[in-house]
This record gives sequence, structure tokens and C-alpha cells, in this order.
Amino acid sequence: MTDLILFNPHAGDGTAGRETRNLSKMLLGDSLKYQDMTEIDDYAKLFAGLDPETRIILSGGDGTLNRFINDTEGLNIPNEIYYYATGSGNDFLTDLGKTKGCEPFSLKEYLLGLPTVEVKGKRYRFLNGIGYGIDGYCCKVGDEQREKSDKPINYTAIAIKGLLFHYKPTNAVITVDGVRHEFKKVWLAPTMFGRHYGGGMMPTPDQDRSDPSRKLSVMVYYGVGKLKALMVFPSIFQGKHVEHREMVSVLTGHDITVEFDRPTPLQVDGETILDVKSYHAVGVPVRETANV
Repeated sequence: MTDLILFNPHAGDGTAGRETRNLSKMLLGDSLKYQDMTEIDDYAKLFAGLDPETRIILSGGDGTLNRFINDTEGLNIPNEIYYYATGSGNDFLTDLGKTKGCEPFSLKEYLLGLPTVEVKGKRYRFLNGIGYGIDGYCCKVGDEQREKSDKPINYTAIAIKGLLFHYKPTNAVITVDGVRHEFKKVWLAPTMFGRHYGGGMMPTPDQDRSDPSRKLSVMVYYGVGKLKALMVFPSIFQGKHVEHREMVSVLTGHDITVEFDRPTPLQVDGETILDVKSYHAVGVPVRETANV
């Protein structure tokens, strides 16, 4: 078998390039060709030159997957597409019950009917979720730290410092399938397609990406001061925060708009967008599938 390995050298805090080479041991007997994804500027041209029998293997993390699904939107890809996780957070992998280092697996079923989000006039497809509030702030600070150092980013430490000192909650209006909800002192308002984001957090533990209806879930973490917000925060890694109904609300639907009363950073599958006041997410039923 011939395999085209598309890898992101920046994934996994810069370790993905090296880890990708492990595929040569897993895929003994296959003919492997490696291509740096950051050097690809025309996927249509790339795919047009491939034998339909060539298998594509993506190597990277959640951000790599997000870039791929958006850079290839609307393209007909006849080749099989597989995924080998070499990222640092790997929330998509965790959501599927898999662990880093597992053999490449088929992606195509997970690329059908992906939800979309519109932010600042631009539309994106997403695979895991949209972080808005202190999670977007964490991605912003993490990006800044990454520019200054090659050390691994500790997002949990950033979140704790943000909760205690730097991040200020907002007021929010959240509209789900036409029903308006108002919240005060909002710390988090992510909309999720999968269950995990942020390197293992589970804001919406009942969300199911395999649900044919493709409903989305928005979790609102609100109404409390910094100390209570900090005390409950660790439970989000087990999804236990939803038991605190006085400060956590989960709403589900196909059409979700979140509006803050001041701009804050936002992240889409780990990719940061600055100074955002609102986003609009839409779940896409399975019958309205992408051409992959």
C-alpha cells in the first residue's frame, strides 16, 4: 500500500515531526511519502495528482485536524483518510476512547455533517468545540507563551491564574433554536460537538458527536465569584461540574448564538481568534454531508 503522510511539524509542541516517523515501524511493507502540511497551498492540486488508491494519513493534533477540514472544505477526496495523533491535547482522540500512539484509524465517518461556526464574518467547520470566555483567554496566553519559549504550555495553570487574577467575567445573551437566555458573570460559554476540549476538559459530558441529529451543546459557567469559580473548576475534567446547577447550565440545539457584552478571545478547536463579541454555531444534519 502507498501512504501519503501529511504531518504538522508544529503539533505536539514541536514534537510531531519526530513522532510521525514512528509510522515507518507501524506500517511495515507500505510505501511511505511524507509531506509537511505547512508547505501545502493548494489541496485540490495535491489530491488531483494522487492515485485514488493512495491512503492519506494526517499526523498532528486537534489544531491540525481543524486546519485540514477547513482548508479542504468542498473538495471531493476519493482517497481514504486516516489519522495518527501526535498532538499535545488530542481531545478528538480522547472523545473516541483512543489513546496517543494507537495505530492510524479511518477519519471519513467523522468528517461528515460537521457543524459550523461564524465568527467576525468568517465561517469555519469544527470537530470538537468552540471555547469562549476564560478558555479562549487561555489559548491567547498560551500562544503568547509559545512565541517566547519552546517549553510545553500548561493551560491548567493559565486558567487558574486567569480565574484568580486576570480574567473578568462577562454578561451574556445565549439564543438556542430561537429561545433567548440571559446570564450574568459568565466565565465560560463553549459550544461543543464532541465532549472534550482544552486537553481533557469535559464541559458537556452528555454531548454525542455520533448522534445523527447533530445537536450541539452549549455549557454556561456563570453567576459566581472567582473563588467559587476556581473551587468548582477542577471538576470539569470529569464532567462533574454540571452537578452544580446553581452555576452551570447546559443547553442543546441546532442553532446557537452566544453574545458577550465585551470582546474576549475565542478558540475553535484550539485555534485562537481575538476580540470576539459573538459567535453563531449551527449543527448540520447527517444528510447534509461534506464531500469527503
